[in-house]
Amino acid sequence: MDKRLVLWDIDQTLIDLRGAGREWYARVLEEVTGVPMTGMPSFFGRTELAITSEVLRLHGIEPDEETVRKVWAGLVTAAQQSLATMAGGGFVLPGAESALAALALEGRAVQSLVTGNLREIAWHKLATFRLHEHLDFEIGGYGSLSAHRPDLVAYAVEQAATRHSPFARGAVIVIGDTPHDIDAALAHGATAVGVATGRFDAAALREAGAHVVLKDLSDTGAVLDAVLG
Repeated sequence: MDKRLVLWDIDQTLIDLRGAGREWYARVLEEVTGVPMTGMPSFFGRTELAITSEVLRLHGIEPDEETVRKVWAGLVTAAQQSLATMAGGGFVLPGAESALAALALEGRAVQSLVTGNLREIAWHKLATFRLHEHLDFEIGGYGSLSAHRPDLVAYAVEQAATRHSPFARGAVIVIGDTPHDIDAALAHGATAVGVATGRFDAAALREAGAHVVLKDLSDTGAVLDAVLG
């Protein structure tokens, strides 16, 4: 069997830390621009570049590269400053720890990330909940790369081929909780696994084109079947 490349989403797929991002943006926007936050776009399934750009535009600020970078630096600092309390503000979703460990134990998959988060924040979130050990952070597709989530999958696959070995399209599995995750997988010809632990229910994920839909990750056998076939 070909080795699999498994690309995990983070928020509402592996952990629930809902609300933290809004708090960080509210603090950082005013620090960087002097403008208090009065509105926030949807985070679900979107990349940090897309979110930051829209936040700035909503507040009448041009999302030029310098301003975007300053906001990102502020977000990373805000996440670092929240490390002591982050675990108390969220939780690991059912089965996530077991699924990551079981795939690692099988030895037939390389596990990494395709997430809207910045890389540093992805690390802080997952390390806080001790979910980082089985993931190769070096090859992940992160939210700073593009406003278009399919680009993150393409990048991760390219990096994985360089660091590990080439992966056929059929050997790439993207796991996430939103139609954006499903779209990104399908755009690359990857297997799309939807997990109905976020805002979107199983029907919405199936409608988006998911090949497999799980109610959560608690059935480790079902996760292994979805990934390894």
